[in-house]
Amino acid sequence: MKIGLIGLQNSGKTTIFNTLTGLDLEVTSYASQKAEPNLGIVEVLDERVSKLSAMYKPKKTIFAHIEYIDFAGFTADKNSNSTIPANILAFAKTTDALALVVQNFAGEMKEQPSIIEDIELIESELIMTDLIIAEKRLGKIELSKKRGIKDASLMIEESAIKKVIEQLNQEKPLRDLELTPEEEKAIRGFQFLSQKPMMIIINSSEENYKKNEKQISEISKSYQVNEFAGNFEMELCKLSAEEAAEFMLDMGIEESARNRLTKLSYELLGYISFFTVGEDEVRAWTLEKGQNAVEAAGKIHSDLARGFIRAECFSYDDLIEVGSEKVLREKGLYRLEGKNYIVKDGDIINIRFSV
Repeated sequence: MKIGLIGLQNSGKTTIFNTLTGLDLEVTSYASQKAEPNLGIVEVLDERVSKLSAMYKPKKTIFAHIEYIDFAGFTADKNSNSTIPANILAFAKTTDALALVVQNFAGEMKEQPSIIEDIELIESELIMTDLIIAEKRLGKIELSKKRGIKDASLMIEESAIKKVIEQLNQEKPLRDLELTPEEEKAIRGFQFLSQKPMMIIINSSEENYKKNEKQISEISKSYQVNEFAGNFEMELCKLSAEEAAEFMLDMGIEESARNRLTKLSYELLGYISFFTVGEDEVRAWTLEKGQNAVEAAGKIHSDLARGFIRAECFSYDDLIEVGSEKVLREKGLYRLEGKNYIVKDGDIINIRFSV
């Protein structure tokens, strides 16, 4: 799972990145426009993996992970036609979702934070960037038609691109646009930014933290939102667990920034976790909600999906309740499932296959 942190200059993206990853990258008042973003990989701390590891005592324990990408901040102006710089666009297209970091603290560039206005400004930038790409593609499609190329796939793509342009011209993001499965497939390769799921991270000063209920309520109608006390929570990463817990209690912070954003990321993308267990390895795998046993097998290895026979399944909750696989079998809680079985969060799976 790749989450891209985007936002205006000086919104505190790198502060949030440091908080999530535990890294200590330099935080400056004026973000540099370097080509390469900051990258950090974070384990998804799932207590179920820890309990399974304690039970099976494997040689390796592997948690799921999230890759966070901290892009350089960019400028935006309501009165200009500027778009997201090419160096940011190229990396942002590879992400599964975007996390828009919005400033909610007084700073050198902005004395009075304007959360909703900044969200609208960035959303407009995403829309403008996508519109330029879509209009260029429509021009090429029309040129191909003039040359006599009018196959079915091109016609489907033309229909999709025209719907995309109409949506963007109404200043609406593509994540709200309904397309047919064929149209969706036709434009998938463009990786339009306003089509990506997007969450909002409000980066607040200690003084402003938890004093934005009205604005957050309004933003929550359109986006998933979480509020961080960015600088404060970044400093917590440098403390012991006991000290950090004490300061979090004082601020009314119930969970670490990492755990809060992990949950939000899974909810935003509609992901669940399933597990594989054994003496060699206990491992968590990430899967989209609604995917089947063959797709889960493919996450583990392509050969397992290609030669899929059956999936041996049982529930993590059932295993913890009865204490062993042996008792699971005795109680009839150990199942054989076919290709079309929809994997549930917490399933423990072993794939039978032949290639």
